Amino acid sequence: MIELKIGDLAPDFSAPDQSGNIVSLEKFKGKKLVLYFYPKDNTPGCTSEACDLRDNYNVFLDKGYEVLGVSPDSQKSHQNFIKKHDLPFNLVSDVDKNILRAYNAWGKKKMYGKAYEGVLRKTFIISEDGTIENIIEKVNTKEHSKQIFEE
Repeated sequence: MIELKIGDLAPDFSAPDQSGNIVSLEKFKGKKLVLYFYPKDNTPGCTSEACDLRDNYNVFLDKGYEVLGVSPDSQKSHQNFIKKHDLPFNLVSDVDKNILRAYNAWGKKKMYGKAYEGVLRKTFIISEDGTIENIIEKVNTKEHSKQIFEE
């Protein structure tokens, strides 16, 4: 697997959002994109992260950013997560983990001494021309927007 770095062209993707609409990187050309990967809808850390991004969403828009979340959850799970927390941005359902793998956001994790494969929480800031401007690998779920704006 090729490790992505700042300055690389972001891998293209195509997958359904919570409503079944196909979302691709191409649709964001001309805008900055906050592409964030998270493990699971409605878990404490993922909810904190999504709500922090929601609470700062207008600031993102004012600065020319779009926000897009990706997890392996189903479209139905995303619909419920969005509704429950009034999220203003789309969530992509990557059940086959193709996007997660393309962005090196799927890999080995360890919890309670047990190794397993799962989503690696990380965020990519992608420029208007599709290049990676920043990669945040140590996400602070409660203050993620602040991390992004400090880039």
